[in-house]
Amino acid sequence: MRRISILGSTGSIGTQALEVIAAHPDRFRVAALAAAGSEERLCEQARRFRPALACLTGRQSRPAELPAGCRWAGGEAALAEAAALEEADDVLVAVTGVRAALPAVLTALAAGKRVLLASKEALVAGGELVTRAARRAGQPLLPVDSEHSAIFQCLRAADGNAARRLILTASGGPFRTWAPEKIERAGIEQALRHPNWSMGRKITVDSATMLNKALEVIEARWLFDMAPEQIDVLIHPQSIIHSMVEFADGAVLAQLGVPDMRLPILYAMAFPQRLAGGAPPPNLAELGALTFEKPDAARFPGLRLAYDALAAGGTAGAALNAANEEAVAAFLAGKIPFGRIWRTVRDTMDRVDVRAADTVEAVWAADEQARRMAAAALA
Repeated sequence: MRRISILGSTGSIGTQALEVIAAHPDRFRVAALAAAGSEERLCEQARRFRPALACLTGRQSRPAELPAGCRWAGGEAALAEAAALEEADDVLVAVTGVRAALPAVLTALAAGKRVLLASKEALVAGGELVTRAARRAGQPLLPVDSEHSAIFQCLRAADGNAARRLILTASGGPFRTWAPEKIERAGIEQALRHPNWSMGRKITVDSATMLNKALEVIEARWLFDMAPEQIDVLIHPQSIIHSMVEFADGAVLAQLGVPDMRLPILYAMAFPQRLAGGAPPPNLAELGALTFEKPDAARFPGLRLAYDALAAGGTAGAALNAANEEAVAAFLAGKIPFGRIWRTVRDTMDRVDVRAADTVEAVWAADEQARRMAAAALA
């Protein structure tokens, strides 16, 4: 029985993780539930799953609707309490934003917990800090992103340094076949119409710009200790092959599955075992064909920013992430056109001070500077 704290329980990944736990009551139990808001939903979850601890970072006082016997923590320090909870074996980090995700991951690792990582911001902004903490704790970082879960699974088929190249697949999002000038003028509802995946609003916009894939390139660099030139992106519109690994002997291994986040969630929770009931397998005969194409730089200029950030090193990843969050928020608020998102990120990265990202304070400073610059440019 694995006892799991779920940070970000009311979000898309968190609610799907609870579905997985509910489907395997003999294997998993909820130790803690934590969220930033959505008080009513958190209380509903607490009544159903009976965690030892419930947390809302956006509220100090205990909600009356929480069940008796469930401890309460509120305010900014609540997330750390859930991350280090003694009753938990594992911590699923699925919170939004680097200022929530990075401390939560570091706290969980310092407490000896196994981290199931869905919040890519922690590695994009603080990859050096996180991987160092994981090595010190002797704990694996188990990716929940479908692409990184696929790579993790493929790498288990070989020993040592046999991997030569990582190939992250991308659906191409809603604008894969659009002309670049049409993409520039895309509206909010169009950007939120992902062809394959059901996700939160911010990550869906990131998929449309392919900045989500840029973040995943940086995440892969830290998770798998690969050089940037060993990480490629390939568009695969069917979203059946979630990623691939090319090995030294020329073999390429791929992980296939239907586009359902419950698959990588269950894999991370059950690791190193595999449990039944994640999702039905893909019907390849019915699909008929799996296709691939190179990303078009004219359609998706934001993808290149990942490699720029990795070349710059240090706090450049934190700047990319922060500027993108500010730009996406402005787009979703109707303040800027779609095409301005990646330009805001590029221009901010060109202007920020890049320093070593070897302390949380350095990451915070870079995050704050990039947000300030991006916000000023977007005003």
